[in-house]
Amino acid sequence: MGPTAQSGRAKLPARESLAVLVTVSCLLRTCELKAANAFKPNILLIMADDLGIGDLGCYGNDTLRTPNVDRLAREGVRLTQHLAAAPLCSPSRAAFLTGRHALRSGMEASNGYRALQWNAGSGGLPENETTFARVLQQQGYATGLIGKWHQGVNCESRTDHCHHPLSHGFDYFFGMPFTLVNDCLPGRSPEMDAATRARLRHYTQMMALGVLTLAAGKACGLFFLSWKAVLGAASLLFLFFVSWYASFGFARRWNCILMRNHEVTEQPMVLERAASLLLNEAVSYIERNKHGPFLLVVSLLHVHIPLVTTKEFLGKSQHGLYGDNVEEMDWLVGEILNAVEEHGLKNKTLTYFTSDHGGHLEARDEHSQLGGWNGIYRGGKGMGGWEGGIRVPGIFRWPGVLPAGRVVHEPTSLMDVFPTVVRLGGGQVPQDRVMDGHNLMPLLQGDAEHSAHEFLFHYCGKYLHAARWHEKESGRLWKVHYITPRFHPQGAGACYGRSVCPCSGEGVTYHDPPLLFDLSRDPSEARPLSPGSEPLYHAVVARVGQAVEAHRETLSPVPPQFSLGNIVWKPWLQPCCGTFPWCSCSQD
Repeated sequence: MGPTAQSGRAKLPARESLAVLVTVSCLLRTCELKAANAFKPNILLIMADDLGIGDLGCYGNDTLRTPNVDRLAREGVRLTQHLAAAPLCSPSRAAFLTGRHALRSGMEASNGYRALQWNAGSGGLPENETTFARVLQQQGYATGLIGKWHQGVNCESRTDHCHHPLSHGFDYFFGMPFTLVNDCLPGRSPEMDAATRARLRHYTQMMALGVLTLAAGKACGLFFLSWKAVLGAASLLFLFFVSWYASFGFARRWNCILMRNHEVTEQPMVLERAASLLLNEAVSYIERNKHGPFLLVVSLLHVHIPLVTTKEFLGKSQHGLYGDNVEEMDWLVGEILNAVEEHGLKNKTLTYFTSDHGGHLEARDEHSQLGGWNGIYRGGKGMGGWEGGIRVPGIFRWPGVLPAGRVVHEPTSLMDVFPTVVRLGGGQVPQDRVMDGHNLMPLLQGDAEHSAHEFLFHYCGKYLHAARWHEKESGRLWKVHYITPRFHPQGAGACYGRSVCPCSGEGVTYHDPPLLFDLSRDPSEARPLSPGSEPLYHAVVARVGQAVEAHRETLSPVPPQFSLGNIVWKPWLQPCCGTFPWCSCSQD
């Protein structure tokens, strides 16, 4: 046999070996992908609305019953210095979803409006922002949001849904695109832009009095006017009244709605059954996606006013209607946790519980307090940098991965949830923008001694009210306040008579030199330090000032989502089922 034949025989086994090698490599790669997918945890994020950190048993409350959240803390890791990036709904949730301060996406206020006011406004979370849902969706996760959104709906038409959850990485949405307000419950005092509404009503009454005076004068021959002129004035009054009442008078019908994906299913919504609908949706979503991996964000309507509570919980707590609502919220959390466990998903699921910001101290009626308790911390919802408005519950549970009963006293942020769940889901944190959150897993597992946050910045609207410095070497935690709200009446702990405290103008105090607190020794912010009482006063204020300047250099101008043009009600953007403007439907 010649050399050529021998050569041909020698090459044949080599080709076969190569084919086998390629096949084995492909099989191994497939196995690796399946294994990687198998180790992706389900992610369940539960966010309460307006819950005070002092309302939970695991954070020191011994008069309200919250056994389910307390059990979550016993079985997981509890954060004691977990901080909202803003003290109000829309900006706090924008920062939570994106891992970035809300002003980076234009979701902070530059005027009097600090949150979205209408479903039919054109403002909202911009499409170019990346949420953790979008990243996990790209990693093969089923992504659902059930409950409150409050990040906008449409931009230019009723059907563009540019701000809708389905445009931000969620493949399923059932819930309220807006937020609860008193207007949602018939018989309650109006809440939507109440001060503006009162002024418009006053102007209408004055104009009506003027028109009646003209008509009476004409009838008595006192004025040399034609009846056509009087009728014209009356027509202008009618148009003025209709122009503002068309939105404010229909606030419940316009804002208090339920949607499934892009479809309005209930308008106006029946608040008394909303909690059970949301619970059923959450349990159903877990069952449908139990083979995972899934991301489910349950954004509760509890415990935001008007505190709609089912009869099973009414009068059962020691703290009136608010306490009843907290205990019902805890029961809802327990039912969701039960669904996870019944499907054998407890050890495969990272569960997280928090609130979007602190309790609402100004929420009161003539009988009782309707807002939450923020424990030892000063201030509450809407109050810039005071701890009571931004220190929130933070509980993570993942049996077998996170140690049970661990308590972490390091500074952390709601913005940290983004990089944490993105990394767990196999995704990458965006590299084309400034990110403010840090991966929490090393801290939660005990592999890191300190938080990755050295400085944290606390905004009220677009105004920087305070900043904190975690001096890791000494363990001291400094807090510098540049602006604080003026409480009313003097000596009170909130801005009673307003819905929330203002961020700027005559309603705040500008501190020069700034207020300085040592939170490691004075977490209640009761004793401001001075150069006489604290030798490091000037050094600390200077160091925090340098960090503030460095932080401001990372900010870039973006379109303001809360501008007047974006906030006002626009009929062509109004989500509607049935015939506009008498939108009405109720679908099971």
